[in-house]
Amino acid sequence: MYSRLNLPLVAALGGALLLSGCANQLSQRSEHEERVERKLLAHSLQIDVGEPKVLELPQRRVRILEQKTFDVTEFEVSRHYDRYTPYQAWRKLYEIPLGAVAVVAGVGANVANILTFGNVPDSATKGWFDYGFAGLNPFINVESHGRSQQNLANIDEQQVERRTEYTSLPWSERNVTVKAGGHSYELSTDNKGMLRLNLLDSPFADQAGISKVGTLQISVSDPQDGTQAEASLAVSRALRGKLVEAHGLIYDDLEGSGVAEWVHRVKRLAELGLEEEASELEQSLIELTRNDPELQLEFIQSLQKDAGRLAADPGAND
Repeated sequence: MYSRLNLPLVAALGGALLLSGCANQLSQRSEHEERVERKLLAHSLQIDVGEPKVLELPQRRVRILEQKTFDVTEFEVSRHYDRYTPYQAWRKLYEIPLGAVAVVAGVGANVANILTFGNVPDSATKGWFDYGFAGLNPFINVESHGRSQQNLANIDEQQVERRTEYTSLPWSERNVTVKAGGHSYELSTDNKGMLRLNLLDSPFADQAGISKVGTLQISVSDPQDGTQAEASLAVSRALRGKLVEAHGLIYDDLEGSGVAEWVHRVKRLAELGLEEEASELEQSLIELTRNDPELQLEFIQSLQKDAGRLAADPGAND
């Protein structure tokens, strides 16, 4: 009577086991990689206004550097994964008959291995047995790398190296604030971290009273962490005395004036010690007269005769 009552229960448990089954464990898989941690220890900005510290000419290139110190730690990381073939009950419909065939084949392979003195490969003598018994087992599937799944088992992390690293890079294409008197300007460095200042160029040339400014205050700031740097560049009294006249020589309207006036302006800029500005004005006037060869030639000849300057059209050979 007891046995009869438990037969349905035994059958139900067996069916549940058959449907749930167990995962077939595969060999563990590992991944290896390197990881680098960089911790910022120090951050500073450096403004190099160049020499001399007093501005004697209207143009100056200011170099700005960003310097950082890092604590760098390198790790070797290994991740280990447990791999398995998930159980699917319907696969036993073909795995059981194939498993029986594989067991028979395994027996034959082992017999052949004895007769050939161990020359049959393990993939036949052992592999067929492994496949066969897994196939005959109703609670696991045969190993399948194609549909295998994995879970992260553990992570091993080992420190390889620790060092201090220093960097010094240009403050490239970043904002710079320049204060001149009561005015403040937002300028920008080039891709080499150089800031080009020119008191005879915009925005300073448009500032009323620029000739009275005795000091330029230059400052930079990194908005990410608030790192700041400041520097000052004095403007000499001699240069301040030249700025108003030089501004007129460069920017006053040339329309209606003749070659003699052009030569005078170039010559006067050179006499003021502003050779770079004189050369720029000279080349601008040569470019302006390119479509009038006779006027251009007259200007070049007058430059040589009245100002002692040798000039040529830079585009003449194009």
